Amino acid sequence: MENTFIIDGMPIPFEPGQNVLQAALAAGIFIPHLCFYPGLKPNGNCKLCTVIINGRHVSACTTLANSGIEVANNTPELNNKRRLMLQMLFVSGNHFCPGCEKSGNCQLQALAYDLEMMTPHFNHFFPKRTIDASHPEAFLDMNRCITCGLCVQASGEVDKKNIFALSGRGMASHVVINTPSGKLGDSDFAMSDKAARVCPVGAILPKRRGYAIPIGERRYDELPISSQTEFLTTRET
Repeated sequence: MENTFIIDGMPIPFEPGQNVLQAALAAGIFIPHLCFYPGLKPNGNCKLCTVIINGRHVSACTTLANSGIEVANNTPELNNKRRLMLQMLFVSGNHFCPGCEKSGNCQLQALAYDLEMMTPHFNHFFPKRTIDASHPEAFLDMNRCITCGLCVQASGEVDKKNIFALSGRGMASHVVINTPSGKLGDSDFAMSDKAARVCPVGAILPKRRGYAIPIGERRYDELPISSQTEFLTTRET
């Protein structure tokens, strides 16, 4: 007998061990998220995937699917809260989409479009964060980092290098490089690393490839992120 649960009135099949977010995406149901990546342990950092299960607000990426649960996902209340979280992310860093190489491929930008975020609402923080061009292959712009933790996880869990780490707490939380100098160029980071490919924004970029694909022809330019559940489920792991 097939295992199923309910999302917004629709039955969703799931495999034992899948979380609610994985099962939803596999069934073609989009739940907004930033810090979840296939093949990495869910960390529940961003809270964009918050849903209501049996009356409780929980993270879909850290909640196992179970038969009989009822999930509210695409509701005005939840989408309003998601827009609020996106607005806070935009003003906490320097996210100026027209001047960013990641534009059109950026998950943060794509979610803002999909959830109809029209303005940042809050005053910009304009933080002064590091820009690191010391590595021959990669460029780091921490002004765009949203501290999702994916590069930290990928470097530790998959690459087994532990190049990235999170330091500080709350608003002071930021990504650091585990070298005596704090520079990426003094590490054994490579663009073939998993950590080089998981950043949902433009904080980690390859050098000498800027605008190889014109803006307007990029992944989220062609289709909204909510229509790309298959890609989000089967990204290279």
